[in-house]
Amino acid sequence: MSVWIHRRSEADIAAEAGQARGELAGIRLAVKDNVDVAAVPTTAACPAFAYVPERDAAAVAALRAAGATVVGKTNLDQFATGLVGTRSPCGAVANALRPGFVSGGSSSGSAVAVAAGEVDIAIGTDTAGSGRIPAALNGIVGIKPTVGVVSTAGVVPACRSYDCVTIFARDLALADQAMGVMAAGAPGRAWPADVRLAAPPRPVVAIFAELPELDTVWRSAFDRTVAGLRERGARIVEVDPAPFLDAARLLYNGALVAERYSAVGEFVDTHQHAVDPTVGSIIRAARDLPAHRLVSDLAELERLRAIAMASMAEADVLLVPTAPFHPTIAEVAADPIGVNSRLGTYTNFCNLFDLCAVAVPAGMAGPASFGVTVLGRPFDDAVALDIAALVTGSEPPEAAWPLRIAPVHDLVVFGAHLRGQPLEYQLTELGARWSGPVRTAPRYRLAALDTTPPKPGVARCAEGERGVSVAGERWSLSPAALGRFLAALPAPMQLGLVELDDGTWVTAFGCDAGALATGKDISEYADWRKALRAGAIG
Repeated sequence: MSVWIHRRSEADIAAEAGQARGELAGIRLAVKDNVDVAAVPTTAACPAFAYVPERDAAAVAALRAAGATVVGKTNLDQFATGLVGTRSPCGAVANALRPGFVSGGSSSGSAVAVAAGEVDIAIGTDTAGSGRIPAALNGIVGIKPTVGVVSTAGVVPACRSYDCVTIFARDLALADQAMGVMAAGAPGRAWPADVRLAAPPRPVVAIFAELPELDTVWRSAFDRTVAGLRERGARIVEVDPAPFLDAARLLYNGALVAERYSAVGEFVDTHQHAVDPTVGSIIRAARDLPAHRLVSDLAELERLRAIAMASMAEADVLLVPTAPFHPTIAEVAADPIGVNSRLGTYTNFCNLFDLCAVAVPAGMAGPASFGVTVLGRPFDDAVALDIAALVTGSEPPEAAWPLRIAPVHDLVVFGAHLRGQPLEYQLTELGARWSGPVRTAPRYRLAALDTTPPKPGVARCAEGERGVSVAGERWSLSPAALGRFLAALPAPMQLGLVELDDGTWVTAFGCDAGALATGKDISEYADWRKALRAGAIG
């Protein structure tokens, strides 16, 4: 397998790992060779293009600062132009699970390095599916964030407007952790104040009403995945695939491909002998496109995006097969453009529509690894992550990676807004994320107020008065969501600062002393659920 373009010696890897500190210490990292690693040539799978960067790309620097150790630079479809993993002078990258079949591209070496166990995580890039197709075909996880939220500084561009830095890992938890480190350490586009930080308990998942290019075996694998989501509480709705697939065709068949010529076209023109023939033909074809075609295609893209997003209005995410089939290396050689185009059926529209994506394994389609991708609206990365966990039957991460970088406020609740209690929905409808149990400092009183449904009253004790440590739960939500929640809060409830048992102060439910005095004191239980079980609240 031609996985590596440059691989460090095990002695150098061990020396760096021995000095690593941080939450990713001990984690081995592969880097796609269109992403800079200081003092290591960046070739983009074209030796004549090579240069030696002085510093790490922003994404690489973030992971190394957290303790990850770079093992080497991985092979790719030249200039990140392809979804097959065969367009490289360094050789085709074979699939980690099925020799003779493609690895998928363009992040071919990065995905295979993870799937083969040579590294724990890998950086890829994604413009048309390069961070998702290889994940699916090699049975691993790929996270492609909302366009622009991770800096592309130090990345050789393919299409600047749509390029994303991605993460591969063998499981969702590690992919989430690595993406969080990378996004926090290499921030790009600012997050809005109204971001959703979790999927609802019973999400609505859209699927395409028709699935072109899938044969019977692959369709059965997708149907099994959808059935599993229904069993786990999701509601499934169908949408018309036409606007999505029409947009996908604009990426290569329209004038948007001009961005590829803008990135490396002059080099391709002057170094034809050094460029893969298929890659060269794609990039050179964009050289003489008239500007008015690009303007027209961008307008058409916006029109299609509006139609597509309107069709998803009631859905939280869109679920698609990541790849529609698994070709052999020989099949790609016989029809390099046609096979590549078919592989991008369900990926090409994603970045054009500014969507986020999580690609996860979903069993087998005959002898091939089958994967699906959960696609979310821009900045719904945490929602997509949660529903990807639902697909795999795993627990969603308690602190999803967007919480490291998006604007977030914590809110502590004590009664009817606890998980499983009658008013929990008021938080989940706002996209709030449950962040675990907490306890106050032992300086509070707890009462059951005379409301419908019963609500807790929590108030700080006067100096010298004996109090208790009250059990609660922490929720994380956006500033806009917290504002809407506060605006709808009925009297006598109020929000204020409460001291936790670790000495920190957080926004929490409380009430004034007058409201507390009219309620039933249940401080002896120090826990709303315990008081309910004891029949003290009624």
